[in-house]
Amino acid sequence: MAINSKTELPEDRLNFEALKSHHKSKAIASISKQQNPFDLLRILYEGAVSGAAAGVVVEAALYPIDTIKTRLQAVRGGGQIILKGLYSGLAGNLVGVLPASAIFIGVYEPAKRKLLDSFPENLSALAHLTAGAIGGAASSIVRVPTEVVKQRMQTGQFSSAPDAVRLIVAKEGFRGLYAGYDSFLLRDLPFDAIQFCLYEQLRMGYKLAVSWFCMDAYTSSILIKFNITRTRGRS
Repeated sequence: MAINSKTELPEDRLNFEALKSHHKSKAIASISKQQNPFDLLRILYEGAVSGAAAGVVVEAALYPIDTIKTRLQAVRGGGQIILKGLYSGLAGNLVGVLPASAIFIGVYEPAKRKLLDSFPENLSALAHLTAGAIGGAASSIVRVPTEVVKQRMQTGQFSSAPDAVRLIVAKEGFRGLYAGYDSFLLRDLPFDAIQFCLYEQLRMGYKLAVSWFCMDAYTSSILIKFNITRTRGRS
């Protein structure tokens, strides 16, 4: 069974939230641009921890919505949607979400830093785009099988994740766990790359806008005092 056509998968959202969580880490913010092996290991570790933590929170929040979406896509011929068991398969799915989110952010951050050091400043968008694709490709090893099992459980084909994995492998082989992998490469991978590229560029633009605002506010405060003095001198 191929992975369903997508508007936006919760995995994309959780990866996005994981990156936001990672950027809030004070430890990461204090790391210098010149990285040594110890710093690289720390980036990998902290990225994996923040990614896994954010992944659990976002997946738990969005899982019922994703279940409804999956059942809507699976309904044929005007059939009715079952609204019971919206959290069916969540526990088993978290087993896959934890490593997938950890791998994505754990790979994305060091790849981004390395590419930003290698590319000229005017190609930062390309660095973020490439890092997003690399992170998505690395996490797909866990992410795609997790999505396959989750969707089949959401549509009521299996009662538990272990049973789903066992029966899929028995009937379809290990390739069954990667059903729809080609569509992932054509759809989700570019989506991840573009999403994280836009996020990083907007974040950079936001920081620049805040800097300009602060500078303009400071300059204006000085000019106001000067204008008051000048106006009083003229009156």
